[in-house]
Amino acid sequence: MSARPSSGTKAVVVKEPLATKGATMGAGRTLSRGKGLAAARATAAAKAAAKEAREKRLDTKVLLTQDAGYLEAEEPMERTHKLAQDVLRDEHLDLTNQAKVFQLQLPEFGPYGALDFTRNGRHLLLGGKKGHVAAMDWKRGKLHCELHLGETVRDVCWLHNESMFAVAQKHAVYIYDNTGLEIHALRKHRNPQQLEYLPYHFLMASIGDPGIITYQDVSTGMVSGELSTKLGKCQVMTQNPWNAVLHCGHSNGTVTMWAPNSGVPLVKMLTHRGALTAMAVDPRGRHMATAGVDGQIKLWDLRNGFKPVHQYFSRAAVKDLSFSQRGLLAVGWGTHTTVWKDVAVPDAKAHAPYMTHTIGGGSQAARVQFVPFEDVLMYGHDGGVGTMVVPGAGEPNYDALEANPYANYKQRREAEVKQLLDKLPADSISLDPNAIGALVTAKDGRAAHLPGSREREAPAPLDDEPADNEDEATKQRREKREKNTTSGIKKYLRKQTNVIDAKKAKLRADMERKQRQRDRGASAEDAAGNPLARFRAPALAKKP
Repeated sequence: MSARPSSGTKAVVVKEPLATKGATMGAGRTLSRGKGLAAARATAAAKAAAKEAREKRLDTKVLLTQDAGYLEAEEPMERTHKLAQDVLRDEHLDLTNQAKVFQLQLPEFGPYGALDFTRNGRHLLLGGKKGHVAAMDWKRGKLHCELHLGETVRDVCWLHNESMFAVAQKHAVYIYDNTGLEIHALRKHRNPQQLEYLPYHFLMASIGDPGIITYQDVSTGMVSGELSTKLGKCQVMTQNPWNAVLHCGHSNGTVTMWAPNSGVPLVKMLTHRGALTAMAVDPRGRHMATAGVDGQIKLWDLRNGFKPVHQYFSRAAVKDLSFSQRGLLAVGWGTHTTVWKDVAVPDAKAHAPYMTHTIGGGSQAARVQFVPFEDVLMYGHDGGVGTMVVPGAGEPNYDALEANPYANYKQRREAEVKQLLDKLPADSISLDPNAIGALVTAKDGRAAHLPGSREREAPAPLDDEPADNEDEATKQRREKREKNTTSGIKKYLRKQTNVIDAKKAKLRADMERKQRQRDRGASAEDAAGNPLARFRAPALAKKP
């Protein structure tokens, strides 16, 4: 058999092999050998793909150049909490980290119970109770603005970036820019005590003396919700960074959790026998720490039925609690600041603190706050603010698309636009954020608890007969729907059909007697020849 070549090419002759006697007998063995080779090639390809994926994972780890290291004792009898900050700074830190340890002496405007950092940990906002507010780039030592408001300042917080911040003053919440210019006065936030900003929803929340939580959308300026706790004045509030639920600590020892789409608390739990003084939630949303006037510090598991994990004792009332990005817990009490490690491990309770620090001058601690992406803890006290080094507190590797400590002006503008495009609605706040976007069936109970949703189950049959495979939840909803079909007045009238009321019968008899008297009087006037009788309307005949 030959093929015709194209122009300029040489002819190629292909000869067909002659059929032999053993060709038919070896066809089956050739086919089975071909299947085996195909399977071997597939196995080799899968192994090669797995090896390539493993190498890629190792390559990505190369980008994480920093590790989180903790302070460790060399001798078995040594304790890390006995290491003083002066010794740690002078003997174990380089010049760059030594500059992060400083003290700001501001005795005239304290106590400084309001501290906040931007999400990238670069900019600091502090507020004194007597009206002093300052915003600065604390790493460079550059002051953005400084205000002396002349009235009580209870709390401060940054908004979406370092260009604006909010101050909870005596009667309302005020918004300022980074130059100190007042932009807005939010009068609906009455007598605010605490402020929280939800970065993914662009919501600023406050709670005041009346116990009312107010949500303000900073991107549109609209009030997203006003919720009454009905538990009086509240001075303790924090947010769960994992699901944006607000945790409020009240004077009766209870903690309530709120979302803007719910008029009642999502969770209400009794945590202490007295009023709460401080509360904190770790960044992953797994544990909550509470402190009360009873001197107890309790750790709660937010994933497993809100059960207590451990309980610690404090020699003085705790002023503030704060979780670091790596799970360290800072406690401010009396003239001391204590840092605990592994406080929420279920089977191992911490018996000694990780680090301790005594505030000089006898000043009482008022606020503690970890700096994001830094091994630094800042504390506010009666005479100003100060910092202490806590090895292993901050996350060593940051995500530049999430929070970039080294962002320039152009990157900050692009990040602001991206945040607005990715803004989440207020109705998406719930205890389980994974339920949003998940595929649920009619028998799944999560469908009825999704924020802003209604029950999606099919209605009951027309004859109101329950289905054979009806579960308990569907049965209760059907019974409730049947109960609400008849209004209250119809139900009352139906019940009064066969009821004989003595008072009603007496009134009916009196009305009939008066009607008979009027009829007899009209007949007598007609018989006397009343000239006006011709204008009287004829009496209607009564129905038998």
